[in-house]
Amino acid sequence: MKAPNTTSRPRWRRISQAQLDLSNMLRLLWEQHVWWTRSFIISVAFDLPDLSVVTARLLRNPKDFEAALMPLYGKEIAAQFAALFTAHLTIAAELVQAAKAGDTVRAAEAEIRWYQNADRIAAFLAHINRFWSEEVWKTMLHRHLAMTKDEAVAILSGNYKQGID
Repeated sequence: MKAPNTTSRPRWRRISQAQLDLSNMLRLLWEQHVWWTRSFIISVAFDLPDLSVVTARLLRNPKDFEAALMPLYGKEIAAQFAALFTAHLTIAAELVQAAKAGDTVRAAEAEIRWYQNADRIAAFLAHINRFWSEEVWKTMLHRHLAMTKDEAVAILSGNYKQGID
């Protein structure tokens, strides 16, 4: 099989090793976010003794994102993202804990704030990078929140297969 001719591709379509490394790092951070969020939900649902260490690890994720974004956007913007993302996690924690306690009013209030926070994250990301669409980010983040809520409800309800699906 013949190797592709990359010299005929426009320069703007090629990516550097640094760009690939950054992309892979951001994917890893998003995967860790999902993994540790699920671990948090499980720890809350079953009153596991690891809740404090799982929570600490989950809350490290925004700082990891901050470190990844700092070389690109500077300290201030990276810190702003970390603050928005930390709020995302703490609101989610409130929502899960309220749902487990059966406090539907507190859960509904947290869910509203969770979606408002997602909208702020989408606007922020679109503001710092002209190649990112606020609407695309909003759609992705809202889908993420809906899937996370479905997962938490399934786990709290004992529908473990549904929680995995």
